[in-house]
Amino acid sequence: MVADEPPERQLRVMPWWLVLVGLLVAAALGWLVLGLLLTEADRASQADTRATLRIDAIRTGLTVVAGTGGGLALLLAARRQWIAERAQRHQERVAARDQAHRDRVQAHAEAVAEAAQRQQDRQAGAAEHDAAERRLTELYTRAVELLGNDSAAVRLGGLHALERLGQDNPGQRPTIAAVLCAYLRMPAPDGETRETEVRRTAQRVLTGHLRADDAAHWPELTLDLTGATLVDFDASGCTLVDANFTAAAFTGTTTFAGATARGRLLLGAASFGDVTFEGLAADGEVMLDGARVGGLASFDGTAFAGGLSCQRVSFAGPTSFRRATFGQPTSFDATRFADTTTFQESVFDGALSMEHTEFGASADFHSVRFRHMVAFRWTVFGAEALFDGARFTDAANFGRAWFHSMASFRDAQFSQQPYVDQARAVVDLGHRWPAGTVVQRFDDEWLLLVDR
Repeated sequence: MVADEPPERQLRVMPWWLVLVGLLVAAALGWLVLGLLLTEADRASQADTRATLRIDAIRTGLTVVAGTGGGLALLLAARRQWIAERAQRHQERVAARDQAHRDRVQAHAEAVAEAAQRQQDRQAGAAEHDAAERRLTELYTRAVELLGNDSAAVRLGGLHALERLGQDNPGQRPTIAAVLCAYLRMPAPDGETRETEVRRTAQRVLTGHLRADDAAHWPELTLDLTGATLVDFDASGCTLVDANFTAAAFTGTTTFAGATARGRLLLGAASFGDVTFEGLAADGEVMLDGARVGGLASFDGTAFAGGLSCQRVSFAGPTSFRRATFGQPTSFDATRFADTTTFQESVFDGALSMEHTEFGASADFHSVRFRHMVAFRWTVFGAEALFDGARFTDAANFGRAWFHSMASFRDAQFSQQPYVDQARAVVDLGHRWPAGTVVQRFDDEWLLLVDR
């Protein structure tokens, strides 16, 4: 409907008697004028003058009648023109309303067609999604079935199928990683000589996609390898998010070199052969409590921003923490270092506790920076204890420590006198104690250190 269209007044038909009345009025008016003029003409004194006046009177009367009739005719013509114009405007309004109605009908039809098309698209998308999900489920189920096959070769095929599935479907990667972790957590089949290669492949599938520089990087994966058996596990350069290796058995050579640990890195009660953490950057706590290292252990250049808990750990081989940094309180309580151990040039920004710790061979703390309190109480140094050039910014406690060989604090700097009460050291081995240390003879073999 056309906007703001004024309402139309009802058109009335002119009655026929109105025209008759108009003619009668015209005739009456002419008759009245004629009568008046003839009356005046009859008053003339001369006959020829009366005749002339009567003729003029008749002519005037007829003129009045004709003029009145012409006026009526003009009025009727004007009415007819007005009616024609009104009819034209009516036709235009009707045409506009018809066009608006057609437009509304067309718009409604288009809206219905568009809604129907959207519904069809949604149905088609849903059908396509369902088909893709069914296909994905079938592929996943088939790959898992292959992984559970008795044949090692078939299991290898299942691993590669799962990897391909995860590569093509990012949403399935966490599930696939969880399946691979579960496989590694399961005991190895008895009598299967090729199982080691299968496990190596599963490890490579996991770690290969955790390297940020890898073109097939799978970000934000969480590994749960609690109690898993891992062979030559290589996580170098990987990004580990809340990784859990609690009680895992690492055989062969294990490396976390250059890895990035986000969140907690749990290695408690794990067992290692040779292991390297060189260049590891950990923003959360690294937990090694109760771990056992049977070979070489290297932590050179590691950054433990979230702290390190290394209590009751057994290091059977050479152990190195050169240039490592410890951002939070660190504990080596009740840990045993059977072979040579070095912390050269390391930095402890948080407190350090090595209470009841045992060093079976030389312990090298040369040029270490202790920026918070340090506790070596009841620590046993089975060979040389070298603190040359070390700096102690806060309190240092060596109370009841045992030095079975030479202890050297040459050029060591202390912000306050270290606490050494009841510490013991073997006799006559060229010890270099901190300035102000009071040493007493305990017996033929031992010296006793006391505080002033």
